[in-house]
Amino acid sequence: MPSSLRSDLGRRCLAEAFGTFALVFAGCGAIVVNSERGGSLGAVGIAAAFGLVIMAMVYAIGHLSGAHVNPAVTVAFVASRHFPAREALVYIPSQAVGAVAAALLLRIAWEGTPANLGATVPSVGVEPALVYEFVMTAFLMFVVMAVATDTAAVGAAAAIAIGGTVALDSLFGGDVTGASMNPARSFGPALVASEWTDLWIYILAPATGAIAAALFYGVVRKPTTGVDSDSP
Repeated sequence: MPSSLRSDLGRRCLAEAFGTFALVFAGCGAIVVNSERGGSLGAVGIAAAFGLVIMAMVYAIGHLSGAHVNPAVTVAFVASRHFPAREALVYIPSQAVGAVAAALLLRIAWEGTPANLGATVPSVGVEPALVYEFVMTAFLMFVVMAVATDTAAVGAAAAIAIGGTVALDSLFGGDVTGASMNPARSFGPALVASEWTDLWIYILAPATGAIAAALFYGVVRKPTTGVDSDSP
């Protein structure tokens, strides 16, 4: 690979690490603050924190790296042939590093692991937890596919659509599974807080949910042909 391409990939990976750092520090930080301040934020406040930080990061780094900020999104883009597998092999570790760095900084800031630093542990059994994480990630990935791969979709409003979907998922799924939808978001706090309960759910369900949604979007999207795309 030419040095210029390696350098470009390196910059994009730094952007991905930063985006994932922001997600974990702001989103999981909101969980910690809510725990330490007697529920001052509540479920709505936490959902808003996750949605707003994703919205901000899509605006901030979308033009730099695509703002995957999520290994499940990266894997789904690879599966749907919208992203090269060789680049995913460095994107995903970058996302994990950003998540771990954010969790470490939260631990330093709070001098411990309150609320397990926002680690995701299901409040229900394995089967419903798998269903929730699969479906929530599928919702998210379907929206991501629409705004990232389809020129007929919302364009400049992509950040609002994606951040809004994260907030929506967090509102109805936060009390069930923590509404991770993101293996890196779950891995960082799990590693730093040593909270490994059912972590595999937060790897398997988001990955499969994202892949399923990406492939399904490819089925339902309007085909591109050489004729007017508005033709019946």
